[in-house]
Amino acid sequence: MGEVLKRRLKQEKFNDTLHEAILNILVVAGHIRERLDRYCESYGITPGQYNVLRILRGVYPNGHPRGEIAARMVERAPDVTRLIDRLENQRLVERDRSRKDRRLSITRITKRGLELLDRMDPDREMHKHFGERISQRDRRDLSRICEELYGPEE
Repeated sequence: MGEVLKRRLKQEKFNDTLHEAILNILVVAGHIRERLDRYCESYGITPGQYNVLRILRGVYPNGHPRGEIAARMVERAPDVTRLIDRLENQRLVERDRSRKDRRLSITRITKRGLELLDRMDPDREMHKHFGERISQRDRRDLSRICEELYGPEE
């Protein structure tokens, strides 16, 4: 085990199997992030913006307030307002004031935003790349292991 990681990091050995596993997680996270960055960039958006659009598509035609979007993001973004501003400038989302609470702004995905996601999803380059490398069983095991690492402590 660890031969690919040893070559990648130009390292002969690891302190222990936990050290090796953590380094593998960090390397694969960076690899996935780089691919996702390139994928989203080819459509003129960032991974954070893509995440916001997918969140809003999930509740279409309704929307969410900024705080709810922030809570649902895969990677926490320090300034969700700025992400939404950029999406609004591209006419991929729109914002309205809540009728119940005028201080609350609700963000909704636009038809243009839905069309962008429709163009991105059939491509599925990311899924194809990773799907060819890992079996269905390994995917389930990987998800379970990841959830054990970041899930709530009992």
